Amino acid sequence: MGYAGLIPFVSLALVIQFLPLTNRPLAIVALIAYGAVITSFLGAIHWGLAMRDAHSKRVAPYVWGVIPSLVAWLALLLSPALGLWMLAVLLWACYAVDRSVYPKHLLHGWLSMRLRLTVVASASCVFVAASQLL
Repeated sequence: MGYAGLIPFVSLALVIQFLPLTNRPLAIVALIAYGAVITSFLGAIHWGLAMRDAHSKRVAPYVWGVIPSLVAWLALLLSPALGLWMLAVLLWACYAVDRSVYPKHLLHGWLSMRLRLTVVASASCVFVAASQLL
């Protein structure tokens, strides 16, 4: 299912290039919104991991769990190109955190797929952001 989650990233990044200029803004907003939803999901995973250990007093997983949602929300409010760049960076930040946290929960097996998903999703955002600057 993770790879199926790339369909909107890739298809929107490609379709946007062929749309008439008047139709591009809606497709770009759709890409930013989808990226915001995905990064929110990536943060929420950390809430789930923290809740597995109900006796832990650690606050960091809960704090990190909300940060991607907040940053993604800000990306929705910025200019489209800047919002897409912000989402690309956020996707990599999520991956970096996951790389340090997942092994502690014996989830390191997911990291190779997460890397591929991050590469394609962030590249889609950067591709569209860069095309908007031309």
